[in-house]
Amino acid sequence: MPTLKVAVIDDDPAMLRAVERLLRVKGFDVETFPSAESFLAAEWNAGCLILDIHLGGMSGIELQRKLTSSGVEIPIIFITAVDDDATEKAAFEAGCVAVLKKPFLASLLIGAIDKAAH
Repeated sequence: MPTLKVAVIDDDPAMLRAVERLLRVKGFDVETFPSAESFLAAEWNAGCLILDIHLGGMSGIELQRKLTSSGVEIPIIFITAVDDDATEKAAFEAGCVAVLKKPFLASLLIGAIDKAAH
């Protein structure tokens, strides 16, 4: 079975590195991006996105809507430091597999990726 390629988009360099390291240890092929704009500008081929909701520039929810309107269907796991019911509701309405609040347990992230892959 091929390794799932995961794209991680977060404007916090420490969080980006931590998630990348965790996923590589778990055997995932990982590509990281510091912004939604850099993700859109790159040639990517991911099977799942881990996407911060609150990014500088285009937000994660805006990126999700842009991808959907372009006909791109990719499972998204939103991550956020904001514990806000309205934000979580907007994320699920935009379409996502899960919303994880930072800091989250590694097992929750891996479980959400497994759910996204199936």
